Amino acid sequence: MTTSLNSTSAALLGLLHDGPMTGGQLVAAARERLGSFWSVTRSQVYRELPALAGSGLVRLGKPGPRSSQPYSVTAAGKRAFTAWLSEPTGPDQSRNPVLLRLGFGAHHDVGQLGRLVSDAKSEHEQALTLHRDAVARLRKGTGESFALAAAEFGVAYERAVLK
Repeated sequence: MTTSLNSTSAALLGLLHDGPMTGGQLVAAARERLGSFWSVTRSQVYRELPALAGSGLVRLGKPGPRSSQPYSVTAAGKRAFTAWLSEPTGPDQSRNPVLLRLGFGAHHDVGQLGRLVSDAKSEHEQALTLHRDAVARLRKGTGESFALAAAEFGVAYERAVLK
């Protein structure tokens, strides 16, 4: 069975390689491990998990406190994740709300444009700080070279955007 995974499903399968997790734990793990460069919302996680279970890529564990249920990746899920890793990524799809609004700059007044740029600069400065913190944490921690490379890319990206 060939299953084409979306990025969110693939991210969840990748995280589940570390062991069984509930939906809430997956949200937290995604924020911690991927949050500096990839966003996964709670609603996305809870939408994808039943679909992954229905496809046989994850299985439900026994209910825990407050009806939480851990999910674990199946052998089919591991194969689907490995296949996804080898697929071409396709073009980078930038959905930047600042650029979208700047594209309609003629419809803004000067004050709106100034606030738009100022707010975007502030957000990217905050993101740069988060990426730098992740780099420092990863250099001190477990030595996850791939996570470190992603965080370092985030630093370079934010610096380029701010420039």
